[in-house]
Amino acid sequence: MRIALISEHASPLATQGGVDSGGQNVYVAYVARQLGRAGHRVDVFTRRDDPSLPRTVDFARNVRVIHVPAGPARPLPKEQLLPHMGEFCDEIAAWCEHVPRQYDVAHANFFMSGLAAQRLRDAFGIPYVVTFHALGRVRRFHQGNADAFPPHRIEIEDALVANADRVIAECPQDFDDLVRLYRAREERIDVVPCGVDTSELGFGDGLARQRLGIAENEFVVLQLGRMVPRKGVDNVIRGVGALRREHGIDAKLLIVGGESPDPDPGRTPEIGRLQRVAEEEGVADCVVFTGQRTRAALRDYYCAADVFVTTPWYEPFGITPLEAMACGRPVIGAAVGGIAHTVVDGETGYLVPPNDPVRLADRLARLYRNPENARAFGRAGMHRVRHHFTWKQVANALADVYESLCRPDSTDPVRAGARTTDRPTDRVINL
Repeated sequence: MRIALISEHASPLATQGGVDSGGQNVYVAYVARQLGRAGHRVDVFTRRDDPSLPRTVDFARNVRVIHVPAGPARPLPKEQLLPHMGEFCDEIAAWCEHVPRQYDVAHANFFMSGLAAQRLRDAFGIPYVVTFHALGRVRRFHQGNADAFPPHRIEIEDALVANADRVIAECPQDFDDLVRLYRAREERIDVVPCGVDTSELGFGDGLARQRLGIAENEFVVLQLGRMVPRKGVDNVIRGVGALRREHGIDAKLLIVGGESPDPDPGRTPEIGRLQRVAEEEGVADCVVFTGQRTRAALRDYYCAADVFVTTPWYEPFGITPLEAMACGRPVIGAAVGGIAHTVVDGETGYLVPPNDPVRLADRLARLYRNPENARAFGRAGMHRVRHHFTWKQVANALADVYESLCRPDSTDPVRAGARTTDRPTDRVINL
């Protein structure tokens, strides 16, 4: 198949850990790579955010990244991109007019990319699927007035859910939210999780701590990901503070992520806020902000940790817990979204409420006092990842969805609809 992956703000070429560079970038990069390995031809469309970027970049076998001019060629917060999506859609449609063989299917990632996928179906009859990665109504519930996306986002999502040939839910909670909050038709939803490249992440060589300058006798807690408030990193810091006060246990907390390789609050304001939280909690001496790290460096951080912790307010899926599990680490995660699906409480780690540092400290203390149990959790997590959450499995499942749209069955209106020119549009999408 020829596949158009559309990801307006999350390029597979970006370094992980920035404000707008995280799970979606990883998802698009690894899905594209695995589809290419399977013999499909993949073009990834993403917005040009640097004038020096070439029009196309060969990314992997059978995969190229296409930089689409839309708005100023500089980084912009994704919350400010909607006014430029008309140009983004126009440019992708113009590109497709000159493609020798049109795409068999388009896969939109995030709601703004859905606008481009809808344009391709309207103009060329190309069926499309959409993975939202985060839903506006869920985000608005958790963030309230702090949500900087325009209210029009909800209307666009409503229309995409009604119009898309398939919607990809990343976990059971995502499925339920789509049905309950967006009136999605269950038969048009396919649940396909995120994954891990187990050839890249796994048990290390035992020298990770030595390379990172960490003593063997330190109890190391790792938090890794984007530095934004909803990720709940402040809760992890407070949990380490409660661990010291309530249990008499000191831990070294490594916080990996940011807009630059140095933990510069000027570049990443959230780091400055978190540093103040660490001071208030009396644990500034044991909290280490590393700044941004490349994916090649992440394995050492996972393998050097005794436990990986992630306690966001909400999380559509969450790839980092899977990555930690792939490296044999126990995970303590917030019982929200995809984390509640991937982490099995009492088997691969613990689930805790998202804003409860006391409960978090209790679970950290349990792992500290029972290292054999922690190792058993790590082994179980690795087994779970290898059997359920590899990128190869994810890409194969997505390819099955794509192929169901490329081989329309006239007896199945959901499958046949993508190639039916007179199919009614449920809702009109306006920018």
